[in-house]
Amino acid sequence: MRTFILLIFSITFSLTSHAQQWYKGNLHTHSYWSDGDDFPEMIMDWYKSGGYDFIGLSDHNTLAEGEKWKLIPDSHAHRQGFQKYLDKYGEEWVTYKKDKRNRIQVKLKTLAEYRPLFEEEGEFLIIQSEEVTDAYEDKPIHMNVTNVQELIEPEHGNSVTEVMQNNINAANRQRQKTGKPMFPHINHPNFGWAITVDDMIPLTGERFFEVYNGHPLVHNYGDSTRIGMEKMWDILITSYLQAGKPIMYGLATDDAHSYHVYNTDQSNPGRGWVMVRAEELTPEALIAAMEAGDFYSTTGVILEEVTYGNDSLALKVKKEGGIDYRIQFWGTKKGGAEGDEISRDAMGVLLKEVKGTEAHYKLQEDELYVRAKIISTKPKVNPFQEGDVEVAWTQPVVYD
Repeated sequence: MRTFILLIFSITFSLTSHAQQWYKGNLHTHSYWSDGDDFPEMIMDWYKSGGYDFIGLSDHNTLAEGEKWKLIPDSHAHRQGFQKYLDKYGEEWVTYKKDKRNRIQVKLKTLAEYRPLFEEEGEFLIIQSEEVTDAYEDKPIHMNVTNVQELIEPEHGNSVTEVMQNNINAANRQRQKTGKPMFPHINHPNFGWAITVDDMIPLTGERFFEVYNGHPLVHNYGDSTRIGMEKMWDILITSYLQAGKPIMYGLATDDAHSYHVYNTDQSNPGRGWVMVRAEELTPEALIAAMEAGDFYSTTGVILEEVTYGNDSLALKVKKEGGIDYRIQFWGTKKGGAEGDEISRDAMGVLLKEVKGTEAHYKLQEDELYVRAKIISTKPKVNPFQEGDVEVAWTQPVVYD
């Protein structure tokens, strides 16, 4: 198993050396096809106009296909949103009707219908995705599948771990069956305090989870008795390495649902995304790069360079005028003797901090891995939580 981990790590180096382009994308967002509050076309336009290169529209337990009519909520914001949609795309595109109570119903466009309006080779890509929405007892268990080809029905199970594992297996079976690259990722573990780190440690076949999610109800930072996403990430990385499994990568996503009212009480777009270094803007190239760990997650900080190699991690921040940066290196040291248990308090400790825009870290023999967190002094616009500043996270480097 150790050989397998090192193989994955060497692939990271190979991809990094050949890839030339950074692509900006969000892998988790919603529309009127489930519980979002806007039309897919308006959402695609928001992201494309905002400089994104790819988007995964991931509605709950559904794909944007077949016939679906949406009753527009009777509020000023939603009626105004419909009027903007109608004004932008016109009567020839928008199919709608009004009932006797003057309520508006709109026939939603399918992915096949709206995709040609936005996709441009090398410029903008829509990746079909699904949020497989399951539960165990009263705990919501949600997992995205990026580049899904066929609808995956929730698999259920007799524990939180079993529910996740069954849905991971369903995604991986579909990948094998279709030959198309796709991957599941665990969404917002602290939403409803549903998924603990102990629920995730036994999993196999899962490589990604959300270290940051922009929805206001997901408890990214934990609370006085429960850990936040970053501590959870460090425990997962350490536990997976000790078990001989490939490491877990951390995603930042919007989980956007709300496109009309913007404040910290709403799940708005633009809060978190990934920057993927890939050879081209295709699902195949993006997923290959991400599975090799050649990406970083961010809420606004942009990196000019990220270099992995020779048990080291180096990076350079794209500096904004008047903004200061701290680059923190986090990791876990090995136990004293072979097989010694590492306490959870010792999983994910601050190894080094540098003030400035460039930093380098060389792993030592007694360290399992290192990852970087970059913290700016720039306040986040429309933040997840008041007081948040823009940050970024690199993926971990493992000691050979």
